[in-house]
Amino acid sequence: MENLVTLGEFLRASRSRLEPADVGFPATARRRVAGLRREELAQLAGMSVDYYTRLEQGRSRTASRAVLDSLAAALHLDDAERAHLFNLASQPERVQRRHHPRPQQVTAGVQQLLHRLDAAYCPAFVLGRRTDFLAGNRLASALIADFSALPAHERNQARFVFCDPYARELYATWEDVAADTAAMLRMEAGRRSDDPALSELVGELSEHSADFRRMWADQRVIERTEGTKGYHHPVVGHLTVSYQAMALAGEEDQTLFIYTTPADTADETALRLLATWSSSTDSLAASRRPAVEG
Repeated sequence: MENLVTLGEFLRASRSRLEPADVGFPATARRRVAGLRREELAQLAGMSVDYYTRLEQGRSRTASRAVLDSLAAALHLDDAERAHLFNLASQPERVQRRHHPRPQQVTAGVQQLLHRLDAAYCPAFVLGRRTDFLAGNRLASALIADFSALPAHERNQARFVFCDPYARELYATWEDVAADTAAMLRMEAGRRSDDPALSELVGELSEHSADFRRMWADQRVIERTEGTKGYHHPVVGHLTVSYQAMALAGEEDQTLFIYTTPADTADETALRLLATWSSSTDSLAASRRPAVEG
């Protein structure tokens, strides 16, 4: 992962997204690069141009907390981006180990919770490391895809988004969903630069999807907490859900996603219709499709 996740690449990408006028520099007609120049960012961060250049070019392997704080402030990083910056900067100080963590699985209590959420007309599922799909309720399978019907190594949300043509039809704003998915993987790559399975997944997605290559190169990072998502579902049509993403206590790298809709709305009606449709085993089986085609 060293060639995929570097402090310099992230600094350059973050610098290119800042407009000079946004940070008090006059806008000039001729700029050879997008965003701020190195000397402008160095000035904002209170450091020499030479030192910043060495950081960006990978010639300085360490940076103090004070330096990172200054860079985060100068680059106007949000909380997720700031955490990613610190993750990347700390890589050389870590003891890199090639480890093989035990396979992730959800507890019986979480499985019961997913089942209960079905009764409340709430699609819900759990993602693990690398956006691996670990478990979901019936309504989530009917709304998105029946990952449980796939071979274990194919149960992955990012692989579904970028490699299954159906995903482009399903998500109302596929470009936004895909960009956020790539940013989630980029965030994890900053935390787990020594994860060979993550490196393999990034390589696979890069090989099969030009969109992923473009979005991965953007160097965006996000932490999913809450938001909305729209679907064009082949059975119930268009609907919009709100989601909450919650880390499961006591379970490393497991996130529970719960989808809800306001009461007495067309979106709630759509989920209730979908629940009725999915209660038929034949109907749910007919909706299954491979998460990777081609």
